[in-house]
Amino acid sequence: MKHLITGAFALAMATGAQAADDVTLQLKWVTQAQFAGYYVALENGFYEEEDLNVTIKPGGPDIAPPQVVAGGGADVLVEWMPAALAAREKGLPLVNIAQPFKSSGMQLTCWKDSGIATPADFAGKTLGVWFFGNEFPFMSWMGKLGIDTDGADDNGVAVLKQGFNVDPLLQRQADCISTMAYNEYWQVLDAGVNADDLITFKYEDQGVATLEDGLYVLEDRLSEDGFAGKMERFVRASMKGWKWAEENPEDAALIVLEYDETGAQTEGHQVRMMSEIAKLTAGSNGALEPGDFDRTVASLLSGGSDPVITKAPTGAWTHVITDAALK
Repeated sequence: MKHLITGAFALAMATGAQAADDVTLQLKWVTQAQFAGYYVALENGFYEEEDLNVTIKPGGPDIAPPQVVAGGGADVLVEWMPAALAAREKGLPLVNIAQPFKSSGMQLTCWKDSGIATPADFAGKTLGVWFFGNEFPFMSWMGKLGIDTDGADDNGVAVLKQGFNVDPLLQRQADCISTMAYNEYWQVLDAGVNADDLITFKYEDQGVATLEDGLYVLEDRLSEDGFAGKMERFVRASMKGWKWAEENPEDAALIVLEYDETGAQTEGHQVRMMSEIAKLTAGSNGALEPGDFDRTVASLLSGGSDPVITKAPTGAWTHVITDAALK
């Protein structure tokens, strides 16, 4: 089992040399290929090369990453932008310092025999949705479509609070469920469902995609002595890890498995996940594209009478870190 500690830190402790700088990363979810770039950077010594001692903390259904950072339990977190912007508007000043994911993997997967052929057919149906911040893109999409989320009728849908599994679809409790292109969709197929029996609506294709899996810190920490420098080195090493993972998806998946302390992940699933994740990180050098930010904000503001955010945020992202890290 791998320990979340770098060789540089161990050597410093043994020799009395100056210890590497500590950085704690809080993941959005459990250890899996969705976060392969960070585990690759840890395993391959990329953080060590930047004189960093990085600890990676897995997330889970009972962990709210923004709260962990707010409480001082981590320096930087992986979060979806809708959740980060919603938190910022409520008073937690999260700032995006890097954006390794260029594209969204979010989608709705539906039974074809439910009568759903286009998004206009959602009305009157039951749709499974993740909450804990993951519901924001969905609510914005429904607002853009003019579909109420208070109940299934001619003008609305019934929203089923979906657990982090695919049971509502398999058990016919919902006509559609939320899935990620790299994870839950394949769980449905692995359960024996034929892909021809499904219809999938990708948020990217529907023009309602929002940025996922960015790196965020608390705004005031950027003015702390030495913190920006640590983040520059962290981002540089992390992006090196991500590009290595893109080019070596099978090896990256195996590295992830070494760090999975639960033993819940399987090689086949992680290799497949990493192959899909590589499609989402492709095209990003780690720097946030302002146009992608503007698209995300526009989507969130279009949420009808109850938008995710009520005004365009200011100061919610910076190129200061990536400009220094990627030069």
